[in-house]
Amino acid sequence: MATSRSEALFSDRRAAGRALAQRLPAYAGRADVIVLALPPEGVPVAYEVAMALGVTMDAFIVRKLGVPGRDEFTMGAIASGGVRVLNQQVMSVLHIPGDVLAEVTEREQRELERQEQRYRGGRPAPQVRNRTVLLVDDGMATGATMQAAVKALRRQEPARIVVAVPTGSPQTCEELRTAADDVVCATTPQPFVSVGQGYQDFSPTGDEEVVQLLAQTQARRQE
Repeated sequence: MATSRSEALFSDRRAAGRALAQRLPAYAGRADVIVLALPPEGVPVAYEVAMALGVTMDAFIVRKLGVPGRDEFTMGAIASGGVRVLNQQVMSVLHIPGDVLAEVTEREQRELERQEQRYRGGRPAPQVRNRTVLLVDDGMATGATMQAAVKALRRQEPARIVVAVPTGSPQTCEELRTAADDVVCATTPQPFVSVGQGYQDFSPTGDEEVVQLLAQTQARRQE
């Protein structure tokens, strides 16, 4: 039986972040650790993780490539650095033509660039070379977004990439272990229906909240 809103594991993303942080004590207080959030929804989760662990935080932008007219399907994702990861199974089963893929990719690339400017406000991307990265989102369903993020980050030569989410598909959490150095899925409901099943409040995270939380982490860094 699927989890209802009243039975959800987390009241909201901030609460989920605090719960996730309890699964990551080995990374607390370490100067070599940085939390990277997948915005927008991963930012409130990551903020609580970073605050609880006492480490720095920033954003790493990834955009899903949705199937036009089929919101329940994701055919891939793109990430900063020109990385694109495709879900070949979805591409094959739905017979996605090349021009549709190109059109969706172009549209999402424009949004990725907009978010880079909006969220960073001119700040340079964080340096992750030889650091341990905790890559945080509010959950994982297909894992396409996280796969793209891991692949893009590998190009920057971090010492270690740890995928960390409050809830995820058991299969996807296991599959990510072949890409990341470690995977921490705080909860893996069975059957897994969607990320939203784990939250009482699953309302969208707006740009203003993302900018505010990122600004707060920058201010704390400079104290």
